[in-house]
Amino acid sequence: MANIHPTAIIAPEAKIADSAVIGPFCTVGPEVTIGENCWFQSHIVVTGNTTIGKNNKFYAFAAVGIEPQDKKYRGEDTKLVIGDENVIREHCTLSVGTVQDQGLTSVGDRNLLMANVHIAHDCRVGNDTILANNVGLAGHVVVMDSAIIGGQSGIHQFVRIGKGAMLSGGSMMRQDVLPFCNYQGYPGAPFGVNIEGMKRHGFSREAIHAAREVYKLIFRGNLNVSEASEAIRTYAAELTDPKAIEVADIMRTFMETSPRGLAR
Repeated sequence: MANIHPTAIIAPEAKIADSAVIGPFCTVGPEVTIGENCWFQSHIVVTGNTTIGKNNKFYAFAAVGIEPQDKKYRGEDTKLVIGDENVIREHCTLSVGTVQDQGLTSVGDRNLLMANVHIAHDCRVGNDTILANNVGLAGHVVVMDSAIIGGQSGIHQFVRIGKGAMLSGGSMMRQDVLPFCNYQGYPGAPFGVNIEGMKRHGFSREAIHAAREVYKLIFRGNLNVSEASEAIRTYAAELTDPKAIEVADIMRTFMETSPRGLAR
């Protein structure tokens, strides 16, 4: 049986793994599923149609699975799904999705959400990301694997943050953020490749060099999207390192499929 503090209020219909720990003054709603070894510190609300994986930690006053802050929401049965091994710190808010999208807000595995992070309706957060203090994701934002968003940053709705990208604190992003790149400012603009981040994730020297060359073609080559795409294809055809080819392809594909355009 789960370790549930006597002051916690748990709906009888909630599904809670035996190894979970529910601390004082927590509230768990009837449509909630909580996986193995999850830990809830205190004063946490978990509600809505919310599924939480295993080995997650939630700190005081987090609000999980709450209704979207969207006037169009009319109580539809939408979901929040959280993966495994996430750390969700104090006062974070995570909403369920809306029927105007896919009805789903999702958070992957091994993410760190620092204090006061807001994950709005229909956002998709990948794996191994870091969202620093007071980051706000508006609706329908996509944060891809290994991205880092600095504190006090705001992300406009429908923006995509590419794999391995890093945003400096206080950034405001209104358009898409290219993978493996650094951005800063209000509004945010690119300022080179996230070399240190790529090193930490084991990318080869050749792959890092490829990211720098693709960055130059996109942002320094005075090319439109189709011209930059062709130039990247030509460049990648000459590469021999598999990781370098992968990096070039990821960056090119992201640019080609950006509905909002890249922030510049």
